[in-house]
Amino acid sequence: MANASAAGTIDVGGDLTVNRFGFGAMRITGPGIWGPPTNREDAIAVLRRAVENEINFIDTADSYGPNVSEELIAEALYPYPDDLVITTKAGLVRTGPDDGEPDGFWPKDGRPEHIIEACEGSLRRLRLDQIPLFQFHKPDPKVPFEDSMGAVVQLKEQGKIVHVGVSNVTEEEIRVAQRMVPIVSVQNRYNLNDRRPESIVDLCEQEQMVFLPWEPMTGAAENPTVREIAERHDAEPRQVMLAWMLGRSPSILPIAGTSDPAHLDDNLGALDLELTHAEIAAIQKTGG
Repeated sequence: MANASAAGTIDVGGDLTVNRFGFGAMRITGPGIWGPPTNREDAIAVLRRAVENEINFIDTADSYGPNVSEELIAEALYPYPDDLVITTKAGLVRTGPDDGEPDGFWPKDGRPEHIIEACEGSLRRLRLDQIPLFQFHKPDPKVPFEDSMGAVVQLKEQGKIVHVGVSNVTEEEIRVAQRMVPIVSVQNRYNLNDRRPESIVDLCEQEQMVFLPWEPMTGAAENPTVREIAERHDAEPRQVMLAWMLGRSPSILPIAGTSDPAHLDDNLGALDLELTHAEIAAIQKTGG
């Protein structure tokens, strides 16, 4: 089984070089992304196994648990390896398990004071003096986007964060944010069933921003093209999807997550796949 170094590297913000296969730490929490994990030992083990397999980019958020994911990362990995980049997010809040709003997202809070408070909490929980990459999690329709981003700019000016990213945004919102501060990453939903960010993926490639797809494997198991390619390679559909993400654009940094060490190994198996240009194009043409 390959480790994350087989994916090659990618630069985040021009000065953070990581392997182009990360880990999403949302699912190490409890059911409904709420509370502690059902199996704490597995959650700790999967984080340590990720780092042992040269994954040096871990994505989390204060809303995962809430707080639980960040606390577990520190418990499992602190003191951190020198090359480990931890990115966290602020802008969503929690009221209970699976507490989605009508748009499918957790309740939003983009008030500047909340963003600042959330960052301070993340610094404490992660035991960091400075967050390498801090992302605004989701625009809040009750708060002007510029006000929310202004708080992030303030945190950067204070030296509490190094780089700034945005998440769940439109291209217009990316442009607004770029006028305020250098944006080094965009994290949006992107999979076979949700291809709306295609132009944003291309924008990230053109402007040296990293694109972090969330829910990357949704729709893979049901897709005939993906299933056919998986059978041809004696692989699983989710492995094919991760391999396709890596082939789709050099700006994409997959952050597939799991709470199961064996599932992590399966995900890393995607790095053993060598999709042809024709297979990558075939997947590109399919989906919703």
